[in-house]
Amino acid sequence: MIEFRRAGARGLSQLGWLHSRHTFSFSHYYDPREVGFSDLLVINDDTVEPGQGFGSHPHRDMEIFSYVLEGGLAHKDSAGHEEVCRPGDVQMMSAGGGVFHSEYNASASEPVHFLQIWIVPDRTGGPVRYQQRHFPASERRGQLRLIISPDEANGSLPVWQDVRVYAGLFDGAEQTSLAVAGRYAYVHVARGALSVNGERFAAGDGARVREETSLTFSDGENAEVLVFDLRAHEHPVR
Repeated sequence: MIEFRRAGARGLSQLGWLHSRHTFSFSHYYDPREVGFSDLLVINDDTVEPGQGFGSHPHRDMEIFSYVLEGGLAHKDSAGHEEVCRPGDVQMMSAGGGVFHSEYNASASEPVHFLQIWIVPDRTGGPVRYQQRHFPASERRGQLRLIISPDEANGSLPVWQDVRVYAGLFDGAEQTSLAVAGRYAYVHVARGALSVNGERFAAGDGARVREETSLTFSDGENAEVLVFDLRAHEHPVR
């Protein structure tokens, strides 16, 4: 069963310097029907104006990753990490027992467009952990590249949860499948369009997936997609 969350139904925040679409309830946007899915709690589709960003603020007991679509995202945290994340990079932070971080557009002239995603961890407290890795387009072209996993399989970034995240680029006749029997999944199309099990997704569309044995991705039109392989349970543990 594929349950759509269409792009236009998402929550919206407009702060002048920030344009944000919220797949799930976040900050001032609350919808009791949209409070995450399995251990996936937040998907924010953010565009930040040049030279602007999120000042230092705290997190704890959350797995947070950023996936940049355009531009550069500057990260700085109280554990001493300071990086710029660009398209193809994935930035993963385990907030552990507590960390302050800031995120800014690294450019004074161009916007940055990125997804920020929160996953509920399988533990509380512990050390802060930060990782960043580049996954070139060639590794995502026509296939689903594992980018995040609990066991760092295939060079993926580590997460403290039974979650696997894949990224793919699809155009034309490119096609692949992912086995999801006994699991839930969430599909988010970051840009372009493609079909999943014959269902058409456009940019910004997402869907909860239950009771499917596999997902087939095909008929892409400059599509970029993230796929979350999740535990088969309904509500995030918070």
